[in-house]
Amino acid sequence: MSGSSIPAPWSTSRRATRRLLACYAMTAGLWVAACSNPAPTGTTTTGNTPPTPSPTTDAWTLGGGTASLNMQSAWSRGTVTYAGGATGVYRSDDAGASFRPSNTGNDPVGPTRGFADDATYLYTATSQGVFRSSDAGATWTARSSGMTELRTSGMVKAGTRLYVVGPSGVFRSDNQGDSWAPAGLVGVDVRCIAALGDVVYVGTLGSGVMKSPDGGATWVASNVGLSATTFRAIEAKGTTLFLGGEIGTSVFRSTNGGTSWTPLAGGLPPSSYRGFASNALFIVAGAFGGGVFYSKDNGDSWAELNTGLADKTVFDLVISNGFLVAATNTGGIYRIPVTALK
Repeated sequence: MSGSSIPAPWSTSRRATRRLLACYAMTAGLWVAACSNPAPTGTTTTGNTPPTPSPTTDAWTLGGGTASLNMQSAWSRGTVTYAGGATGVYRSDDAGASFRPSNTGNDPVGPTRGFADDATYLYTATSQGVFRSSDAGATWTARSSGMTELRTSGMVKAGTRLYVVGPSGVFRSDNQGDSWAPAGLVGVDVRCIAALGDVVYVGTLGSGVMKSPDGGATWVASNVGLSATTFRAIEAKGTTLFLGGEIGTSVFRSTNGGTSWTPLAGGLPPSSYRGFASNALFIVAGAFGGGVFYSKDNGDSWAELNTGLADKTVFDLVISNGFLVAATNTGGIYRIPVTALK
């Protein structure tokens, strides 16, 4: 499969999960990298030469090794940044400045659409099922026993359980992926998943949002306030949920566990939103053709963040080691310092 083309309809899916921001510190109200002891930001030094300004970093830059690649998912685990797409998994050990393939044993023929992890393993959701790595992505093994449909759209860890979703509903594993069992919504095309504690939320293709408080034994609709029925991205930020609507809608927010939703504007244009990232300070949304927008007030107001971003169709985002990292449709991986989110 070419890295510059995406199979329909699965390419626009997203894994929805929590994000890990590692190796950073709080400075002047912003998170900045804190893993080394560089010269002061914005300066370069050589011997006894007085500091001179360095080029601005408040712009997106392309991650080495990813030019023209289709990327559909992004993840952070410790000091490592991961990306997945039509050509499998890539790994960065320098906060997204450069990537190299890390796909041995993972799905070799279709997209990697989502990640999850626990204290022991890293997991991928792919077009060929679930894969698991015990060595930080150096090698992968298939872990799809019990799954009656291998095509997946995303995954999440909720408590001690793993969930993976796809065109045939939801599957759950209680043993770190060694085996899977159906967990409801059989026959429903599920496109994204997130969790607040043990409560799991999914966005579907045409059937709205559903939630389960009991491990998938029962599901109830969660659609009050929504003007769309198709959702491809969902994010849990603290106790708030953010939901990416279909073309012509926007982002929706729930502050009551999905009991009701509110459409957001405040600088956020109508679009189809395909990916989110968040930490305690920001919520970031990626649009199909519209690029990246961020909010510092939990979604009340938004600012555009597209300087240097050559491909504005964004499928996923992650905050990793002091950088915001974006997975794009045909442009590869881009990164920008979180200090640019002013």
